[in-house]
Amino acid sequence: MRKASELISRQPPISINQSVYESVTPESSRVAVSLSKQRAYLFSGDELAIDTPISSGKRAGMTPPGRFTVMEKDKDHRSNVYGDFKDREGRTVRSGVSVRIDSAPSGTHFVGSPMLWFMRLTGDGVGMHVGILPGYPASHGCIRMPAQSAEMFFNRVKIGTPVEVTP
Repeated sequence: MRKASELISRQPPISINQSVYESVTPESSRVAVSLSKQRAYLFSGDELAIDTPISSGKRAGMTPPGRFTVMEKDKDHRSNVYGDFKDREGRTVRSGVSVRIDSAPSGTHFVGSPMLWFMRLTGDGVGMHVGILPGYPASHGCIRMPAQSAEMFFNRVKIGTPVEVTP
């Protein structure tokens, strides 16, 4: 069995075409995501600005293929489904919970997981945001990105930017 660190090191790093990136405007940008390649691409028209690794849904269909638009942008978003149950002092009582499955222990409250630089693609909560990239699909459906990439994409897209997700 391979270590996650070995898988991560085998995935090509972020590639930025700085001159194209600097020319990307929210009006000219578009995003493409390849689930089979585990890569996301930011374009200015037909020119590639960023090629970045991602981690999508861990099972087929969790990250839906199709044509979407950015529906919402939230720099400091928190999940309303996945997170931790914490006590009154803020100590974690149970981590990695889903409010769809898990019940809060008595005296606890739910705190959603951070999803920095969140760009929503579906009404069901699928979006692009900062997350762990183990080198393979591992999310609950969102498209996880390195922090640098997520911030750069966030700064160059707008609500309505087209995003195409291919299998």
